[in-house]
Amino acid sequence: MTEYSVTTLAVGHGQVPGPELYWMTKFDEWHPVTFQCVLIRGNGIVALVNTGPAADLEPMNAGWETFLGPKARMHREDGEFILEQLTRLGVAPEDVTHVILTPLQLYSVSNVLAFPRAQVCIAERGWVHFHTTHDHPHDNRATSIPDDILVALVTTAWPRVRLLADEDEIVPGIRTWWAGGHHRASIVVEVDTPKGVVAVSDAYFRVENVVDDIPIGINENIYEVLECYRRVRERADVILPLYDPDNFARHPDGRVC
Repeated sequence: MTEYSVTTLAVGHGQVPGPELYWMTKFDEWHPVTFQCVLIRGNGIVALVNTGPAADLEPMNAGWETFLGPKARMHREDGEFILEQLTRLGVAPEDVTHVILTPLQLYSVSNVLAFPRAQVCIAERGWVHFHTTHDHPHDNRATSIPDDILVALVTTAWPRVRLLADEDEIVPGIRTWWAGGHHRASIVVEVDTPKGVVAVSDAYFRVENVVDDIPIGINENIYEVLECYRRVRERADVILPLYDPDNFARHPDGRVC
């Protein structure tokens, strides 16, 4: 079996209201979240799940503040910009062979053009939704793929864009499947590792979403969410949510395996 190392990298911190994290509960609470990118290495592959928010957080934060207030603003510690995190681990932008985006949002796509050799992997369902939807209460075009990035993805970078089927294999030992639930572009990335299958996704914010079957509140289809959690419980040995601060307690220094 082809096996990989997995490291999760903090690229920003914030808070979300309870009902966004746990379906229809904890209305008077706010909970911390840590936005993460996941580095997968082995067998000549250097894959990155998401590329983190832009160097300038203000445009994204301004939008979030109008929706949820100042508590929703993201902050980033020194050294947490994704290119700094990768440099710390000895990874240059040119080394990255694959970028896997889940979902399509400013905190996932903003630095995708920094990786000039990477194949850019996007759920076909999410790509079609983006290009065929005019108005949507959750998936705003400007905050899904900004215009400057979109132009590159459909022109100069288009040969490197790979649209993923509902069940797909990036390379042997790294698989994806469409989850939906959170966004139309949300997928689960399964990675074969020495610890078993690591399941990375934005469709669950915390491990307890999956383990205790508590849907995230900010979802577009609760049935997709529940099916995703059922499948992850059946298949995954390690559940790796892309926003869970406790990932770093379970996996010191972010080293999952």
